Amino acid sequence: MSLLEIRDATLKFGGLTAVNALTLTVEEGQVFALVGPNGAGKSTAFNLISRFYTPVSGSILFDGQDLLRMAPHQVPGVGIARTFQNIELFHQATVLQNLLVGRHRHRRTGMVENILFTPRVRDEERAHRAAVEEVIDFLDLQPYRDQRIAGLPYGVRKVVELGRALASKPRLLLLDEPASGLSVEETQNMRWWIDDIRRQMGITVLMVEHDMGLVSKVCDRVLALDGGKKIAEGTPAEVQSHPAVIAAYLGTGAISKTADAKGARK
Repeated sequence: MSLLEIRDATLKFGGLTAVNALTLTVEEGQVFALVGPNGAGKSTAFNLISRFYTPVSGSILFDGQDLLRMAPHQVPGVGIARTFQNIELFHQATVLQNLLVGRHRHRRTGMVENILFTPRVRDEERAHRAAVEEVIDFLDLQPYRDQRIAGLPYGVRKVVELGRALASKPRLLLLDEPASGLSVEETQNMRWWIDDIRRQMGITVLMVEHDMGLVSKVCDRVLALDGGKKIAEGTPAEVQSHPAVIAAYLGTGAISKTADAKGARK
């Protein structure tokens, strides 16, 4: 059984069709990317999975469970975590405190126990802290552990948001433009982390990304969207060379130029 299955999902905002009969399957252990020009419906597809939006038709299954029967706050509980295009962190809290937020789905103690700070609460807090320290070590965040988010560079904030998602120990990680705004060196680090997230942590990754260099290096499969519709799917190389993808990014004139260039090389 596939880990994530979307079948014919359609979402409309008034007369605008943001996602049009989208179908995709993500196998466990894959790194899968959604690509396409701005406004293609990539982040909207993420919002469907996260249950921020409800499609007018279609189905979304995670490990056989119907996500459309869940409220947004229930989605992390089944093992799905995500990052956002615009970093969503608590700016006046420290890196450590922000990462501990990611442990919320693993809390098992009740309000009264927390007020009394019972031994069970103390044991749970130690377990949460240990899990977060593993993430801090994994992402090389030790120098920033006790610093407030508001004083950190953009690239570090981006890593902290990734860390908060990892702290929840998800089975599926949704990365919304993980390389956006990063330097060449930071993008390279992100590439290594995505590889290690899959190989060392066993987490399946679904990402939205414009950096096709990063996509080519880390992804098993790629699905291209344009105007909310799927226009191509396959390996990174297959999708990048697909005529519909070239047209979506560069215009229809680019197709004939590409064909002319290929003919000239023969």
